[in-house]
Amino acid sequence: MTLRRTGATTRRVLRQLGHDPRTVALLLAVPAVLMGLLAWILRSRDADFSRFGPPLLGIFPLIVMFLVTSVATLRERTNGTLERLLTMPLTKAEFVMGYALAFGFTAVVQAIVVSGLSFGLYGLHVSGSAWLVVVVAVVDALLGTALGLSLSALASTEFQAVQFMPAFILPQLLLCGIIVPRSELPTALHWLSDILPMSYAVGATQQLSTSVAVTSEFLVDIGVVGMFAAAALLLGAATLRRRTR
Repeated sequence: MTLRRTGATTRRVLRQLGHDPRTVALLLAVPAVLMGLLAWILRSRDADFSRFGPPLLGIFPLIVMFLVTSVATLRERTNGTLERLLTMPLTKAEFVMGYALAFGFTAVVQAIVVSGLSFGLYGLHVSGSAWLVVVVAVVDALLGTALGLSLSALASTEFQAVQFMPAFILPQLLLCGIIVPRSELPTALHWLSDILPMSYAVGATQQLSTSVAVTSEFLVDIGVVGMFAAAALLLGAATLRRRTR
């Protein structure tokens, strides 16, 4: 894998995003609007906003990046772009890493925009450092990118790619600890939540919501999220197909 070819792929994807304002709006505006809606709903319940806001600050970017990345990668296969690219010296690993860097840059911008609005205009407060919440939001968005790249290999159409969101994301929303603390889940569901990445993404933000210091639990949670993202990228590179048949 060479940095030159990876960088060329990153620049190509960023140029494509620049020519697609609706996708840029989806990436940047939707999480911010959703957080604003949550703040509006809980405008007279600051304690609830401080409880639900930080986890959702990481979950919204994860979901949006998962959806956009999976559809965009599948589109590269269905229109033949990926097949043409892979006839050149570009490898699957370089393609996946180029996409990951491009959407990773987008994830950083997205997290800064959403976090800035949440801690500024929307009045979100956490016990820990606000900048660490931004870091978690970025890592969660990168996880969504990695999962989208990986799972797009299982889809044959863009409609199937979209269907992965309720099939893969919604069960994690129910088990990640937002609705019911994971410690109170039935034993089998608690074990299942232990192997789902969103559980650790939510766990990291919950640690920042309640603790001023950086705890060992926070470091473990953010480390596990990072490992899930790295594993998903490796799986995406291994399973990437030239085209959809």
